[in-house]
Amino acid sequence: MIDIRFPDGAVRSYEAGVSALDVAKSISEGLARKVIAAQVNGEVWDLSRPLTQSATLKLLTWDDTEGKNTFWHSSAHLLAEAVESVFPGVKFWVGPAVEKGFYYDMDLGERKITEDDLVVLQKKMVELSKKNSSFIRKEITKQEAVAYFEAKGDEYKLDLLAGLEDGTITFYTQGDFTDLCRGPHIPHTGFIKAIQLTSIAGAYWKGDERNKQLTRVYGITFPTQKELDEYLTMLEEAKKRDHRKLGKELGIFTMDDDVGPGLPLWLPNGTIIIEELEKLAKETEQAAGYKRVVTPHLAKESMYLTSGHLPYYQDSMYPAMELDGQKYYLKAMNCPHHHKIFSSEPRSYKDLPLRLAEYGTCYRYEQSGELFGLMRVRCLHMNDAHIYCTKEQFYEEFKAVNAMYLKYFDLFGIDKYVMRLSLHEPSKLGKKYVDEPGLWKETEELVREVLVKTNTPFVEVPDEAAFYGPKIDVQIWSAIGREFTLATNQVDFAQGRRFKLGFTTADNQQDTPLIIHRAPLGTHERFIGFLLEHYAGKFPLWLAPMQVKVLPISDKYLDYANSVAQQLKNADIRAAVDDRQEKIGKKIRDTELLKVPYMLIVGEKEMQENAVSVRRQGKGDEGTVAVSDFVQQAVSEIRERKSA
Repeated sequence: MIDIRFPDGAVRSYEAGVSALDVAKSISEGLARKVIAAQVNGEVWDLSRPLTQSATLKLLTWDDTEGKNTFWHSSAHLLAEAVESVFPGVKFWVGPAVEKGFYYDMDLGERKITEDDLVVLQKKMVELSKKNSSFIRKEITKQEAVAYFEAKGDEYKLDLLAGLEDGTITFYTQGDFTDLCRGPHIPHTGFIKAIQLTSIAGAYWKGDERNKQLTRVYGITFPTQKELDEYLTMLEEAKKRDHRKLGKELGIFTMDDDVGPGLPLWLPNGTIIIEELEKLAKETEQAAGYKRVVTPHLAKESMYLTSGHLPYYQDSMYPAMELDGQKYYLKAMNCPHHHKIFSSEPRSYKDLPLRLAEYGTCYRYEQSGELFGLMRVRCLHMNDAHIYCTKEQFYEEFKAVNAMYLKYFDLFGIDKYVMRLSLHEPSKLGKKYVDEPGLWKETEELVREVLVKTNTPFVEVPDEAAFYGPKIDVQIWSAIGREFTLATNQVDFAQGRRFKLGFTTADNQQDTPLIIHRAPLGTHERFIGFLLEHYAGKFPLWLAPMQVKVLPISDKYLDYANSVAQQLKNADIRAAVDDRQEKIGKKIRDTELLKVPYMLIVGEKEMQENAVSVRRQGKGDEGTVAVSDFVQQAVSEIRERKSA
């Protein structure tokens, strides 16, 4: 007998050789119908593989990330089977699951796949899925595998085999298709109920432009047609909300080849949003006891050698500049500068916690292929701060930082979020991470304690910590369900010693502070990109670049419209008059497209009564009110930063 331990801690005994599917059936037939793979001692397996020793077991369904990945990788094999049946002689490279769906790279010779071919292949996949073909795993010797692909003349799979050791090679077969694959896979093709092939692209073999360009076909699948329909609807909505599209339409930012890739130029409307976010951050941080600082955009090499960023982070920094026999680097992070401010004068335990904040400009050399609108840029303005505290103060300080995140989430209507606690990998100490095993264990436990005691939702992720300590990556979801990494919240036990930061304790000893790196609003670039998509460009009144547009029905009421706009401006409300000689219907439509929160329509009646007719973006007519009443209402809405 073997013991199987489940995630909830329960243990059951089974005969050796039992499969995960058998285990699922022993629990309930309903579960057995939903489960698609198994996680055995942390490794994902086929459901049919026999369990010969005691193990921990998690039964995976579509709702698990590992389950989705298995589902989509199996779908890539189904695509390959369809391609092989439609285009005999095709050769395949790799077909992995990706964040949303899967792809397969293939060599079709002189043949070029078209959009019409995608329709044919999709229909073929549907036909093949209905055969309920089992995914059959077979362990095979390297010699047998080489012989199989030599017979097919498949140089791509032979290249993959060259890097594999004998005894580690498996084939998977479903229907008439066999592939070199380590798996795992879903039980059979019948699980794949809804299929959409989404696009065609070119991809160089092994990602090397010196190699042959292969054809890459992307697709996505779901267990039900309803889920696919919902996904396609979300995709259409995402296209409308694309921050690059909205950024251009609303005059938020622009990119220019002469300035350089990844270096956005903020237009007047975008600059207003930046200033409002900075105002929010400054007010919030001042209330929380932060002190503001400003640091230069570059520094000498010696400082980054001290911090350790050059050895660990150099690939993401711009090359050095030679000046007066010294090397200078553009600032890729604010922390070393803040450490220098801390060390600029003697510190006592009475000075701690010391919280230094800056909206600092940093420069990072992101690879050109990774640049993406405002989401991945090379110049970024970071809502940064560093908290220097004692170990005894850490819990309350870290808790307060998390509370600040939650306050912002509530303000911006972010309902779904999770903290990813990124931990170190012990085998990489001294290479990827500072070689301090005891301090790693201690600080990781300090962070975990805060998250647990404050009931903050979090997941643990191994081998993704910063080089100097554990960190939290803040994952948020927009209104349409798109996931973003907003910012990080990091604990640092190494930099204080590297910079010889110290403070005098109550018993007149010297100690080194713990350092918390935090950036609740991330960078202007990424956060505004997120907000554009989250709000679909319809910013709440306090954040909207243009808050009110006054629309005169005709030129007869232009002077009155201008007087209304001036009253709004006197109250610090961003307002303008649409003085075009257009019909009022067109003025309303155009203002709606510009996503201005309020439209004030003025004509004879409004002028006589010193009033305005109010229309709200997306809500329509809200009636006629006195100008003074509207000003008071708008000022209150802006001051309280009410949601849209």
